[in-house]
This record gives sequence, structure tokens and C-alpha cells, in this order.
Amino acid sequence: MNRFPNPVDVFVVGGGPAGLATAIAARRRGLSVVVADGAVPPIDKSCGEGLMPEGVEVLRELGVTIPEGESYPFRGIRFVSDSARAEATFPRATALGIRRTRLHRILLDHAAACGVSMLWQAAVTGLHPEGALVAGELVRARWVVGADGSSSRVRGWAELGPSERDVHELDAPRNKSRRFGFRRHYRVAPWTDFMELHWGRRCQVYVTPVSREEICVALISSNPVSFTPKARLRLEDALAEFPELAARLEGAEHASSERGAITATRKLRRVYRGRTVLVGDASGGVDAITGEGICLGFREAALLGDCLASGDLARYQQHHRTLLRRPALMARLMLFMAEHSHLRHRIMQVFQSSPRSFAKMLAMHVGEGSTRDCISNGIVLGWELLKA
Repeated sequence: MNRFPNPVDVFVVGGGPAGLATAIAARRRGLSVVVADGAVPPIDKSCGEGLMPEGVEVLRELGVTIPEGESYPFRGIRFVSDSARAEATFPRATALGIRRTRLHRILLDHAAACGVSMLWQAAVTGLHPEGALVAGELVRARWVVGADGSSSRVRGWAELGPSERDVHELDAPRNKSRRFGFRRHYRVAPWTDFMELHWGRRCQVYVTPVSREEICVALISSNPVSFTPKARLRLEDALAEFPELAARLEGAEHASSERGAITATRKLRRVYRGRTVLVGDASGGVDAITGEGICLGFREAALLGDCLASGDLARYQQHHRTLLRRPALMARLMLFMAEHSHLRHRIMQVFQSSPRSFAKMLAMHVGEGSTRDCISNGIVLGWELLKA
């Protein structure tokens, strides 16, 4: 017997943060929502675990607040490259460091309180003209949302991009676009209220405070095509490039096992077809070096909730492109710094001698300022580099 004899308005494939945020946004507009995922909550993922001020604000607009004690506030970003340091505070508000599993539980509790129906350990096996199939059983739905990550099967079924099976084959010729991340938590008190980005010769390491007694350390690196998974740069090996950071972590208890993930920049021509629409990493994304992934997913979810309620997915397509522009630009700039150590050294000299330049870059990164400001900041930075 069909567990959902009546059609639902929205069927979300994927119960991660972007999927749950979409479900919450749709419920706030009065739509009936079912979320299905093959996993068991809470869902974890390798990431830097920093929630930028804009992401905190979007959650607040969705009615989701992070309880005090579940996160650790940080007030800005610090770049560390060799002996050079540059730091700046966010133009307004603060960011939060929070364990991915804690954030997932908070979103899950809020979704349940909103009336979202959950199907866990439920394998979505395909799309159907009237909705989607869960283990071969039809769930009738007006809209189907693919929130099933960067290797989205929904994306393949809807012919909006590569399927999960084809993803690695598609990326193989453009291997430079794929990078590898590893994350581990250390039981050590944060030494700063900044998120730190340490630039190395082969990689970047993020350090995010997530509680009074714990930090998240995340590594991102690139590998040659010939490298096997076992030969990829791992966190413990990478720390040798950062002696100061390694000294701080020496002897610290591991608060979690090392987890890995693949990050890539991917842009899709379309993010919807018919009644099927994509959100979060399924709809494309930028390299994790920006730290923008989860914030971008929340912004897309809030937008999609409105567009589902109005039935206007063309508007979602249009604004989705706009949402991606700034993070994509920042990803290109930061990856350029990662790949060109000599230029990065000169940029860091400018940032260190002119803190205002770094503050303007951070403001642009978190969405403050206009396109004119972005161009002006670029011109000023270019001039400062010529003088450096």
C-alpha cells in the first residue's frame, strides 16, 4: 500500500543541510513537503564547518537559530603564509564555527517541528512523470527537488548534467578542477576568535573554532592524475609544511576520525527541467577554498522555497546564476593565489602593510559592497602590487 496516497507539493531527494533548508523554506510558504535520504541522521560531511555571517542571517530568516553553546562565534578571517599575516573582521555580525553533525540535528529538529515528513534509509530509485520512486514505490509530487550532493543522481535522471556514475569520467580530462579535502577535529582550546587559512606550497589548511574545547582542521589540496587515493596528501603529512600550527596541535587528542571529500567548481547551464529542480551542490558549486558552500546552499534554498510556492522556476534559474557569481569570482582569485606562490607572497605583503586592502577583500567575499566596489578594490590592489 502506498504510504503517500495523496500527492505532496514538494518531494526533496537528500536530507543534508541544503535539502532540509529547502524543506523548511517550502513549509514556511504553506507547501506540504517530504524529504527522503538513504542515510541515517545525523549526516556528516568533510568541510571547514564555518558558517559565514550571511549564512547565519539566512537561517534566521528561515526561523532557525543556533542555540548558545552549540557553536563558537568568530569575528573574522586571518590569512597566514610563511611569515606574513593578514586579518580583518567581518563588516557586520559574526560567523559561527559549528560541527556539521550539530548543524544537521538543529535543522532536522526544526524541519520536523515545521511539519516536514522524513523518510530515512529510503533509497530514491528514479523519477516518474507524477513524482519520484522510493524503492520502486511512487510518491506523487508537484515538484521534485534534487538536493543529493555534487554527484547527484537526480541531476542525471533529469538530464541536467552528469549522473553519479559519469561524474568522475567527466571530470577526468579537467583534473585541475577537482581537489581533495580531509578534515579532523582536535580537542584543544581555540587560540583565536578568527578562522585561519594557512597557505602552503602544496595545499591550504583551514582552522575553525567549533567550541571552547575543540577546533576543526581541514586540508584542501590538488593531486597529479597519476596519484592513487592512498598517495594523496593527508592531513598529518600536510602539517609538516606549517610548523607553528603543528606545534599548537602536538599532543592534542583527536576528537574525530579523518574524513575525506572531493571539491570542484561546476556550473550547470540549467538547474531545472519540468517539475524537477536542483539545489545546493547538486546544482553546481565552487571550490571549498572559499568556505562559501553551505552558505550558498542556504541562500539557494531560501530562494527556491519562494519560487516553488509561486510556481516560477524560471525565476529560480535566473537568480541562481546571480548567487553563484561572487563565490565563483572569489574561488578563481583564491585558486590563483594558491597556484602562484610568488604572486601570493606579494599579495600577502600588500595585505600585511595595508590592512584596509584585506578588509575590503573580506567585505567583498561576504557579499558586502556593489560591483563598482569590487572593481575599485581590484584596481587598488593591482596598484599596491605594482608598488610592492
